[in-house]
Amino acid sequence: MRVSKEKAAENRGALLQAASRLFRKRGIDGVGVADIAREAGLTHGALYAHFPSKDALAAEAFTYGFEGNMADTREWAGGRDPSFQDYVEGLISPDMRDKVETGCPMTASASEVGRQGCAVSESFAKAFEDMTATLEGSLSDTVPAPERRRLAIAAVVGQIGALAVSRAVIKSDPSLADEVLQAVRETIGAAHRAESVHRE
Repeated sequence: MRVSKEKAAENRGALLQAASRLFRKRGIDGVGVADIAREAGLTHGALYAHFPSKDALAAEAFTYGFEGNMADTREWAGGRDPSFQDYVEGLISPDMRDKVETGCPMTASASEVGRQGCAVSESFAKAFEDMTATLEGSLSDTVPAPERRRLAIAAVVGQIGALAVSRAVIKSDPSLADEVLQAVRETIGAAHRAESVHRE
């Protein structure tokens, strides 16, 4: 019995949501297609009707998760234009660190994306460029474009690394976990202020 287009779209969405959450929680290599199908309330057959391989599913789930995070960021902005420092404070924070299943998929998957296929790498690269462009756009036009991009890249990489390290040590040393976030946040903020003063 064929499912309707609406039901097929619903099933696809459920698979992407389940995969996105599970990949962030347990890692891409730590989750099998059976886990994803079960979490979505579907069968193996339903999963493979939508995605030809786990790699294809992982690539789309990564994009799905990142786009959801960007929508959350737009909601957080609430129509205002956040400053570069606003973004840094929000992205490199205990709140972002603690959102393992719903947080930034780049942070959750950066260390293992290099072991995945090209499709996952492409999804990661696009997300990285999109996040970099968002931060770049928050910087003043008085800062030359190459310097804006350099600061934006450093901030995104700083976020990924800081959150990953903070998550890694929080169970054994919560104060160190918070110190890592503060150190990276303040260092990026200082670099931004120095660049802004230099250009005035």
